[in-house]
Amino acid sequence: MFQGGRPVPLATLLLFAVLAACQKDAPVAPSLAATNQAGAAQALDVKESVEAYLSKMPPEQRARSDAYFEGGYWLLLWDFLSTVVVMWLLLRFRWSAGMRNLAERLTRLRPLQTALYWIQFIVVVSLVTFPLSVYEGYFREHKYGLLNQTFGPWLRDQIVMLMVSVVLGAILVVPLFELLRRLGKSWWVWGAALTVVFAAFVLLIAPVYIFPLFNKYTALTDPRIKAPILSMARANGIPATDIYEFDASRQSNRVSANVSGFVGTTRISLNDNLLKRCTLPEIETTMGHEMGHYVLNHAYKGLVMIGVLIVIGFAFLNWGINFSLTRWGEKWDLRGISDVAVLPLAVIVLSLYFFLLTPVTNTISRTMEFEADMYGLNAAQQPDGEANVDMLLGEYRKLEPGPVEEFIFFDHPSGRTRITAAMRWKAEHPQSASAEEMARPIFNTQ
Repeated sequence: MFQGGRPVPLATLLLFAVLAACQKDAPVAPSLAATNQAGAAQALDVKESVEAYLSKMPPEQRARSDAYFEGGYWLLLWDFLSTVVVMWLLLRFRWSAGMRNLAERLTRLRPLQTALYWIQFIVVVSLVTFPLSVYEGYFREHKYGLLNQTFGPWLRDQIVMLMVSVVLGAILVVPLFELLRRLGKSWWVWGAALTVVFAAFVLLIAPVYIFPLFNKYTALTDPRIKAPILSMARANGIPATDIYEFDASRQSNRVSANVSGFVGTTRISLNDNLLKRCTLPEIETTMGHEMGHYVLNHAYKGLVMIGVLIVIGFAFLNWGINFSLTRWGEKWDLRGISDVAVLPLAVIVLSLYFFLLTPVTNTISRTMEFEADMYGLNAAQQPDGEANVDMLLGEYRKLEPGPVEEFIFFDHPSGRTRITAAMRWKAEHPQSASAEEMARPIFNTQ
């Protein structure tokens, strides 16, 4: 589930309206249904219900999930250190300067020189870090049963991603260095603004134009799934007339979906794992969550919050590059801050900045994810479906971290946090109880 105080959801307003209308004709004495619902609300023990859901995962599967997720904590550190080491080698042995010199020999046009340098840079870095990428993305994923691909298809996806990085990176790096050369000391302000605009551009086009490079998208035709999702979309003001499914099962068994797009490209997409592994209530609550992201404008609000961090980061970047150039610039054959060969140094500075900000960026994401959870509960009204999906996500996310652990490392609420919210919502809406969803086995215990 998406891979942010907010307006009252439309579904909640509709619920209030229905209750008000019913009260006009209701007798003074409480009805039997109302009495039963009140009793159910009092009878539901939220803590007990949460424990019942968490106990659905077999202990050995829980241990494997915890080990996988906790291993990711160390990978954050190793990825940061490996990036710093590779960038330092490019500077220390003047390989970065050599790539710049080659680009200058091939053309006299500055923008083209920058583009040629970027191509060399991204290819060299990808090759040097390839062993770590293979371990993280292929062998480790297979070890924990989270990857369905053989090495050939997996490598194909990595090559496609490399080509996408070449194109998108050039779109950012070329104008960024032109700003550096033209604006002097104030470059970092406009550079930060350019980066935020670029991030918005990629965020909006990726689901429609980039993701299909990795998966096949086809129109969903099953009316049992399509009709209720489109009905929910219309009720929540989402201008989508079609639903797409994509073959994520070629990569893994993870469930996911999204509502994305802009300027007439809005689309609702869900992966085939969601269709194969989940019931209709679970699909509805997943789509309610994704619609929450869309209706609450989380993409734009997230850009604003991350944009503030980017502006601060560019100020730190400007200081860090100038500080380093005065000490090692000549040794590394760097001509100044506007020299494209300074890019590895920029990567080191920004990597340090965002590594230290990991708890901040995770909190921004985690907060919006929880808001989308609450929106989805009100839109779909399927708390047990929500809890079941949260347990499926627990296949690769630790279900019960400590509070400090969740604050630092989790970009989504933990499974316990999400299921607790669902059961708390259910306690206040006893009419939503679904015996089938509560009893449905989520994991294969054989």
